[in-house]
Amino acid sequence: MIESSTLPAGAQDDPNHPGWYSWGDMPADSFAAQTGKIIFQPGEAGRAVVRMFPEDRHMNLGGSIHGGAVMSFIDMALFSGGFCAGMARGHYVTLDLSTRFIARGQPGVPLDAHVRLLKQTPGGLVFIDGHCEQDGAICYGFTGTLKKIKSRSETGDAASR
Repeated sequence: MIESSTLPAGAQDDPNHPGWYSWGDMPADSFAAQTGKIIFQPGEAGRAVVRMFPEDRHMNLGGSIHGGAVMSFIDMALFSGGFCAGMARGHYVTLDLSTRFIARGQPGVPLDAHVRLLKQTPGGLVFIDGHCEQDGAICYGFTGTLKKIKSRSETGDAASR
């Protein structure tokens, strides 16, 4: 059993994928639901794997996974994978995300994001990199930076008083 402190908040054992975790079904009208089922698991120290299941609805007109679908998945992997890799609890936003399109992703084959937590700063910046694979072949590379957001009460914002 994985300690809950190494999983994203609200994560639960995924009943259809032993050894993996998920948030269950996202609200149908949410943007996150458009990516489909996302599952994740902690790896060795500072690492995690996040998986999506590309479907025909994720494809571009050329029959590859659409770049927007890839980047949405990778953005979500920064968070779920970051927490599984040891990122401190809190609310974060994406500051930047760079994606390299190395090979064409295909529908019907799980897409795995291998996430590596590079560094967390005391000021709340988190640096992550990784790559995505299908059947063990790398198709995308990525780097991203997240920023931990303080609540209004922590920042002394007058609007929160």
